[in-house]
Amino acid sequence: MSYISKIDLSTAPQEIRAAVDNHLAQGYQLTNEKLTLLHNVTAFHTLEESSYELDRELQRLIGKRAADFYEYAISLQNDCLVCSAYFSRLLEKNHIDFATFDFTDDERLLIEYGRAIARDPKHVPEDLMRLMQQTFTEEQLVVITTMGVFMIANNYFNDILNVDPAPVQE
Repeated sequence: MSYISKIDLSTAPQEIRAAVDNHLAQGYQLTNEKLTLLHNVTAFHTLEESSYELDRELQRLIGKRAADFYEYAISLQNDCLVCSAYFSRLLEKNHIDFATFDFTDDERLLIEYGRAIARDPKHVPEDLMRLMQQTFTEEQLVVITTMGVFMIANNYFNDILNVDPAPVQE
């Protein structure tokens, strides 16, 4: 059971309803994580809205599929049920089995990097960092790493507050 209740949109203050309306208008869905974060609009904007903006930039730089694989690898390494369930549904919808999929070399490298930073950010293997530097520009590496940090933050938020991984029923 979650330590924090989900916000009740029917009784939520106007500021929260406006944030939800804006989020939905952008084509995003509500999740239990978002309904928990919405207890504070600044927290919601910082973790959710900023991560969406950064994810769009990551997708621009490396492609959507590679970005999704990278983010999923981080969530799997962190054993975050909420984010892992989200990406599992996304991959299933696209008929991708993460365990047997034939990844590109860049995707394999991103998955390895995602797992490494989630496992121990102070000890990312030097040979892995060199490969990342050889494969990606400094701009790409900055965005890739920053998105990884956001994913880890999302994972920690969900795990610490025991957010329900089930999809929101609308």
